[in-house]
Amino acid sequence: MSTANPTESSSPPPARNAPTSRRKFSITTSPPAVDGTAAPMKTPTLPLKSPNGSFKGDDRHGHNGRPRQLSNCSIDQDMGGADENESNENPRKRTNTDGLDYPRRRATIACEICRGRKSRCDGAKPRCRLCTELNAECIYREPGIKLDAGDKLILERLNRIEGLLQSNIVGQTRSLQLAAGSPTTSTGTTLSREEMRNMENMERSGGTIPVTGLGTWVNYQTNISTMPKVHTTPALHLLQWPTIRDLVSRPYDPQHLLQLELSREPLHLGTSLSLDLTNTAEYVRAFFENVNVWYACVNPYNWATYYRTALSHGFREGPESCIVLLVLALGCASLGGSISRVPRDKEPPGMPYYSAAWSLMPGLMTRNNTLSSQCLVLASAYLFYLVRPLEAWTLLSSTSMKLQLLLSGQGRIPPHAKELSERVYWNALLFESDLLAELDLPHSGIVQFEETVGLPGGFEEEDDEPAGRDELWYFLAEIALRRLLNRVSHMIYSKGATTFTAALEPLAAELDFQLTQWYEGLPVALQFPHNQTPLGNPVQTVLRLRYFACRTIIYRPYILAVLEYEQAIMDPAVRHNCHKCLEACVKQLEDITAHHAGHLPYLWQGALSIVSQTLLIMGATMSGSLSALLPPPQQIDSIITDVIVEIERYAHLAPSLKLSAEIVREAEVRRQRFLQSAGLRA
Repeated sequence: MSTANPTESSSPPPARNAPTSRRKFSITTSPPAVDGTAAPMKTPTLPLKSPNGSFKGDDRHGHNGRPRQLSNCSIDQDMGGADENESNENPRKRTNTDGLDYPRRRATIACEICRGRKSRCDGAKPRCRLCTELNAECIYREPGIKLDAGDKLILERLNRIEGLLQSNIVGQTRSLQLAAGSPTTSTGTTLSREEMRNMENMERSGGTIPVTGLGTWVNYQTNISTMPKVHTTPALHLLQWPTIRDLVSRPYDPQHLLQLELSREPLHLGTSLSLDLTNTAEYVRAFFENVNVWYACVNPYNWATYYRTALSHGFREGPESCIVLLVLALGCASLGGSISRVPRDKEPPGMPYYSAAWSLMPGLMTRNNTLSSQCLVLASAYLFYLVRPLEAWTLLSSTSMKLQLLLSGQGRIPPHAKELSERVYWNALLFESDLLAELDLPHSGIVQFEETVGLPGGFEEEDDEPAGRDELWYFLAEIALRRLLNRVSHMIYSKGATTFTAALEPLAAELDFQLTQWYEGLPVALQFPHNQTPLGNPVQTVLRLRYFACRTIIYRPYILAVLEYEQAIMDPAVRHNCHKCLEACVKQLEDITAHHAGHLPYLWQGALSIVSQTLLIMGATMSGSLSALLPPPQQIDSIITDVIVEIERYAHLAPSLKLSAEIVREAEVRRQRFLQSAGLRA
């Protein structure tokens, strides 16, 4: 199933991010169809290897280009791999004197070892015969539980529907609304009357939240929209793939990036006690125009109150002083462009304000309220700007503990702080998910409160003149997309994920469908073109890059299948999905400078994504069948050269990025050498 592309022919008008009020905004997405019966394939199913292990072909499954019954993906061989549809003539069955057939005796539950080896299990406990011979741990599933990723997806949807129904009964659901006639995004584009009518109709019909991620789930145990604890999505995992591992001279452990970040020098803060407050108005304006769009966690309507309180304290005490200083730091940073372009001998923009805010942190670390959590989230945002992911995670861990304490009891968050607490919560969860996607860090447990924390609906307006717009479009879209990215990691890349070719196909089709639904659910003003059209709006640019990154990892296992077994490309479905993956890779890399639009919030995450897609394309150029799916070699060489130059500009910012630059540089040298020896280069 391909991604819908309604804007291929022309670029939408430039977008402007809008204040979102509680009155008339609602997002809804129709549930994807997952029914349909599979037709037998004309070609046999070929072995497909996943990042976790090999995909084992099952020639009883077919492909018809549509999502199929997900509950049948992989459990038909669940009982030790034996076929239950044996004919009556099977000599293994024995017949009594009355002519009644009795099936051969078998274990009703196979252990995990026997199940994985497709061997008969005698069901003995505590260990079966095979596990005893292998001296292996013998683990049995709980009786009656046979859930594959497709079943979990269905259960999650049912749980979500149940939760929404329960919320509607007690009157706790809240629609997101947009005031009619209000501007939507930063260029003055407004919603059409038809769009407003659609939103009002959705509100009257229940104001549902799309299944692609916006909303809450009622069962944490079956929630697959969270990052799994063990997964293989990080960039360095590609260096374990065939062909790609030949691009480097030594093996790299996926934990290497984390070790480098653990060993780096601490951040040196300034010691000056004086602050230059002559440009505060400019920095505040820059924050609400350039920064708050990403985080949406500072209320523009009560900003003047915060500033007056901080000024009365001389910016030396209280959470208001800390918040004001962090806003000035981030606003100043946003005016300096990408930090990768800041001279190495020059202090990063905003550092004096951050240093002053840091001096107030010890007193706030021991407070357990929404304002102290807000301070830590803003401080983490500046650390991400400085490309200090592990330091940011340390602050976010404290934030998570504070929020869990506040959310675990009734009345701990006062009504006037509820909206702010929701925004701080989602920021903390998004930050943590981005970090867990690349680093093997402990999970904080904050995800368990998704079922009780609502979505932002707009700050209440106050008497003071607002300092800027209360913009929510990007923030809501990012919540949905991050949950979908987590779902991809959970269903395809987590430990124990499906390893069957026939099971992977409907999962990939379903996830791609949900990605298409996410795109079509964006306001028209934010629906980016899929072609290489220059975009003046950074929100559109970042959403486009995140979209193609998500599409790449949905179909990435098919590239591994072909690198592992070249003849796999003969399967039309495998070839088609490889093309989708490589096309998304190229679109993410074809204009490398476009990534600067998201450097303030996403430089580190984006750089590792770039490295991952580049290694994937390099490996594809070394495969005869995959290289035929790529643009001309000259275009690919130019893209890779631009990537190397860009990543090397980041190398001084973090040891993990320095290693990434070394890897892609060496990989390109070895790739060119391989192509020349194979006669594919002059």
